[in-house]
Amino acid sequence: MSAVPAPAFDRPAFAKPAFDVGMATNALEAHQRFWREEAGLAYDHLARLGGGFHQHRWRQGASIVKVNHSRAALADEPPGGYVGLTLAAPRSATLVSPDGLPVTLAPGAPASLHLHVRTADLDGFRRFYGEVLGLEPSGADAFRLGESLISATPGAAPPRADRFARGLRYMTVQIFDCDAATAAAERLGAEVGQPPRTLGAVRFSFLRDPDGNWIELSERGSLTGRDPRPD
Repeated sequence: MSAVPAPAFDRPAFAKPAFDVGMATNALEAHQRFWREEAGLAYDHLARLGGGFHQHRWRQGASIVKVNHSRAALADEPPGGYVGLTLAAPRSATLVSPDGLPVTLAPGAPASLHLHVRTADLDGFRRFYGEVLGLEPSGADAFRLGESLISATPGAAPPRADRFARGLRYMTVQIFDCDAATAAAERLGAEVGQPPRTLGAVRFSFLRDPDGNWIELSERGSLTGRDPRPD
């Protein structure tokens, strides 16, 4: 029996006990109403990303729902394999975000934030999220990072997503060393969608899972306690 590859980074190297999710939109006011009034999330703060994007950050437990607003028109492209969210909440509701994302509110949900994935390659999903990212197995075809959960259901292969089009586009794990984690993931066969770069107090890169979904590796100074290396 062949040995299982070591995770790209050990679980203690995660800088936060939850992952975040990110989406892009042109409909800022509609998203503000949706996340505040319908989903019941608390506004955290605004971050300026450059490239014409402002990131509006909404808190769900230890996770952040990142709404990246652009005044320039965004493409209306299929969002890929990230197909829905379930949020732990005091009430039950089935909602749809302004850009068409199904959002379920559920008392007693198994995680504060639960990201649903559709994949035609369950083995690839298990290897990437379990062995490459090093998330903790949590039942059949599901992996946990603290308060957050990602799970897969089989289905038709999703289109490879454009990171800058409308809708849910990526998830983010907060780590202590972006360069080391990116290099380790690449050694395990992961596709690097964007190499590490520094923006303000954050150094980040993007991986792509076997279905082409985007995963951000984020080294954030406010979580690591040190300034990231410059480009």
